[in-house]
Amino acid sequence: MASEMGGQYQVLSPWADADPPPLRGISPRVTSLDGKKIGIFRNFKQAAKPYAAVMAARLKELYPRSEISIYESDGANVLETETENKARFEKWASGVDAAIALFGN
Repeated sequence: MASEMGGQYQVLSPWADADPPPLRGISPRVTSLDGKKIGIFRNFKQAAKPYAAVMAARLKELYPRSEISIYESDGANVLETETENKARFEKWASGVDAAIALFGN
C-alpha cells in the first residue's frame, strides 16, 4: 500500500552490532581433588543435610588427603551474597580449591 502512495519504509533492527565479550570460566578447573580443599555448598532444604554428609564421607574415601568443608545456607531463593551471611560465605568460598553445589528437595 505504501508503494501506491509513493512512500517507502526502512526497517531497522534494534540490536547494535557489537563484539560479545569472550567466554571464560569462573576459575580454572582443578586437575585432581586429591589434597585439595573441597567445599560443599548445601541449601536449606531438609534433604540437603544428609546428602552433604554422605557426599563429604564419600569424597574423603576417594581423596583421603583432601579437606572437606560444608557451607550451610539458610536462605530460600536468594543469592548468598545478598544476605547477612555475605562475609561468612565469601570467607568460605575464598578458602576452597573446588566447590560443589548441592540442593536438596
